[in-house]
Amino acid sequence: MTDTGSDSFTRHLRALLPPQRETDVHSPLVLAYVGDAVFELAVRAYLATHIRASVGELHERARDKVRAAAQAQALADIEGSLTEEERELVRRARNAKAQVPKSASLYEYRYSTAFEALLGHLFLTGRLERLVHLLDLVIPRGETEA
Repeated sequence: MTDTGSDSFTRHLRALLPPQRETDVHSPLVLAYVGDAVFELAVRAYLATHIRASVGELHERARDKVRAAAQAQALADIEGSLTEEERELVRRARNAKAQVPKSASLYEYRYSTAFEALLGHLFLTGRLERLVHLLDLVIPRGETEA
């Protein structure tokens, strides 16, 4: 996302926000549920605005970027830039008990859940500038037209 794109994306996200509240009352899995949708939307919006391709091709590219292995890698890529609060949230989410799907390893699922929980927390607490900053670090660059 470019700076202009980030500003635009932030404005669009702000319009979607529910009333702000702290997320301590939400389990890490609920935060991950929201974060999954936020990341899917961010990836789709990026691809739709930067790639000229059929919907089927856009779907395939998005699917590759949002699968558990890619999200686990995204968390690994940004882990060093997280605040102490964010690291604690990631740790709690990574250790949350959940059914692991057959399409992902235990490691991939736990780390992707932690990544999604972080995004969900930032979204629900209205920390959109931080959310967009982290998305800018992990949203694919260098995509070319199909």
